[in-house]
Order: sequence, then structure tokens, then C-alpha cells
Amino acid sequence: MAAEKTTVTADQALKFLEDGNKRFVAARFDNAKKSDARRAEVAKGQKPFAVIIGCSDSRVPPEVVFDQGLGDLFIVRLAGNIVDDAALGSIEYAVDHLGAPLIVILGHQRCGAVEATVQGGEAHGHIPILLKAIQPAVDQAKGRPGDLLDNAIRANVALVAAKLKGAAPILAPAVQEGKVKVVGAYYDLDTGKVSLLPG
Repeated sequence: MAAEKTTVTADQALKFLEDGNKRFVAARFDNAKKSDARRAEVAKGQKPFAVIIGCSDSRVPPEVVFDQGLGDLFIVRLAGNIVDDAALGSIEYAVDHLGAPLIVILGHQRCGAVEATVQGGEAHGHIPILLKAIQPAVDQAKGRPGDLLDNAIRANVALVAAKLKGAAPILAPAVQEGKVKVVGAYYDLDTGKVSLLPG
């Protein structure tokens, strides 16, 4: 039996996220989708209206930042909001099986993973894998006017978005056919505001 898919459009999904972020910034939370009744409802199945590719940073939980409830968001989080093969498979599942029409890559101010890549130096364990994935964004940001770290964070979001838009065999056709929208966004740690990035 196929999973029941969401009927929300990408533009509606984006509006839900923007409205939720406004509530978060104003500290006026909507608890309707965080209730016992909602938990019982989504226990039967999920129909998330958006996929959020976020950083693992503890200060940027997407459900809170966008003031969404149980079953609303399909979250994929790795330090530096990178996308490896396992993350890509998770995103493809959300789009192909659950019908999520919107993918948001959420970068954030003062990202430690991007900062570590900017600073360079020796890293231990599996951390070099993260830094290698982020390095192209740092290389792209070098020489641009403004703050190198902030420019690299934004470039990283753009590169991940481009990667997803071209990811065969599932995401690229869905984007080309207008079934899925991929957008980049930036979270300001100081204000709590999420801004959409160009592209």
C-alpha cells in the first residue's frame, strides 16, 4: 500500500514556514499540532509538507525555528547542512514516497562547521569528511567582498541547493517538472529570523 501524500503545494508550504518563523520570532507559538490528538493522528502515517536540510547545530532546531508540529517537517540534519549519499536517499524518500513538494536548505549565522573549514588546520576522526564537503563553498567565497565566513555559509547553501536540483534519478526530474521546489534559507541566530536566499 502506497503512503498517502500531502496535497500542499510548494508555495503553500513556503508560506507555512514563513508564517511559523514570524510566530517564533514574536514568541507566539501555535501549539495545535503539538497535542495528544495530533500525536495520535500522525501515529497512523506522515504527510510532511516540507523537507528541511539543516545543520546539526543545537541552536537551530527546524521544528522550533519554523514553529511547526508533529508530522509537518521531514528533517535531515548534518553539521554544515551538507548532503551525503545517505542524506540524499532520505530526501528522495520524502519527495518520492511522501510527496513533499518543498526542500529548504537552512544555513545559519556563525556555523561552526563552515568556520572550521575556513580556518583550516588539522581535524581528527571523521570530521575531515565534513570539512571536505564544505571546502568548495569556502573556495567560492574567497575574494568576495564582505565577511568570508558569512559568504561561505551562503555559498554552501547555494551549492547544496544546486546539487539537489541536479540529483538524478528522482529529484532533478521532479524539480524540472515543477513538482518540487528547492530553496535556500539563512537563519540569524541573534534575531531568530529566517531569510530566503536568492537562487
